[in-house]
Amino acid sequence: MLQRVGIPALTVVTVLASTVVGLARPAAGDAISDAKAKAAAIESQLTQAQNEMSALSQQYDQAQYQLSQINSNISTTKANIATDQQQVGNDKTTLAKAAVANYISDGTAAAQNPIFSGNEQTLGATTEYNKIAEGDISLAVDNLHTAENSLNAQVTQLQGEQSQAQTEVTAKQNAVAQNAQAVQEQKTALSQEQGQIAQLVQQQQQAEAAAAAKAAAARQAAAAQAAAAQAAAAAARSTASTASTATAAPSSGTAAVVAGLSQAAAPPTAPGGAGAVQAAESQEGVPYVWGGESPKGSGSPGFDCSGLTAWSWGQVGVGLPHYSGAQMADSTPVPISDLQPGDLLFYGPGGSQHVAMYVGPGTMIEAPYTGASVWVTSLRLGGDFVGAGRP
Repeated sequence: MLQRVGIPALTVVTVLASTVVGLARPAAGDAISDAKAKAAAIESQLTQAQNEMSALSQQYDQAQYQLSQINSNISTTKANIATDQQQVGNDKTTLAKAAVANYISDGTAAAQNPIFSGNEQTLGATTEYNKIAEGDISLAVDNLHTAENSLNAQVTQLQGEQSQAQTEVTAKQNAVAQNAQAVQEQKTALSQEQGQIAQLVQQQQQAEAAAAAKAAAARQAAAAQAAAAQAAAAAARSTASTASTATAAPSSGTAAVVAGLSQAAAPPTAPGGAGAVQAAESQEGVPYVWGGESPKGSGSPGFDCSGLTAWSWGQVGVGLPHYSGAQMADSTPVPISDLQPGDLLFYGPGGSQHVAMYVGPGTMIEAPYTGASVWVTSLRLGGDFVGAGRP
């Protein structure tokens, strides 16, 4: 929420500065202008870094998704290899038994030489059968060895892809961490500049107050009675203002209770897309956390864009992968003219950069970027918007 709060804060400082510019010294005015310009530059950099965070988060989710697919393929291929190895072992055992039997029966000569054959009529058939059986077994073993070598080659290739995918995951994770650090550093720098602006404005106000007090003292010396009357009137006005403020302002405890009630999360009561919208709206105010999919009430609540949509649809029984590109691939395309509550809105090539949820005419809900929170905002259909889908 820094982006929403920071601009009004600067506006307040600008208003305060404008009330005293007539009496400010040129050097002080220049210092405030320089500080404001520096704060504006930092705020621009911060906004850019926050916008980049959503895309980086989805790139990390994509790398994780691809790595999981490769790991699954490796497991399947290894299982196939184990099956083939078992079959090869069985065939080798069969050949070994055949060799032992051949040895016991005094070798193939006893079956193929008429001198040693007990039945000349069966000699030709026996010889032909042995050739076919041995040929079939040898061919089967050769085929199985070929399949085993092919599968081993697939495993080697997949392991190389696995290594590359893991490297990509690590790189994306580091990019997200570096971006988050840059965002935090820019927040700190912006806070320091805003504090400097406030300090300079306060110094101007103090100088002007001192000058006004000196002039008032001179007037009081010339007209003591008038000054006393003015002081009494000022005291009366101050007392009335304090009493009015105390009556109108609610206690901080009451305000906290009201704020807490307004943020209370309600479970979805409707099915389908309407229920998914209810679930998402119940998480308004939860901070953006890359890779997050934890709702209010958990130990560390936080969502990124695809985490919010996956969790919200999960509350009505629809499972979605935690990656915006995969969510677009798993959704049924919907034309803009047929949008319904709960439909997903995708941004970037193949939906790879960001995903939000359609709420109703002109509005959507999203987890936007680091430093912000889940919010309902105006519908965005321009720029890098690439399409809508219905889970």
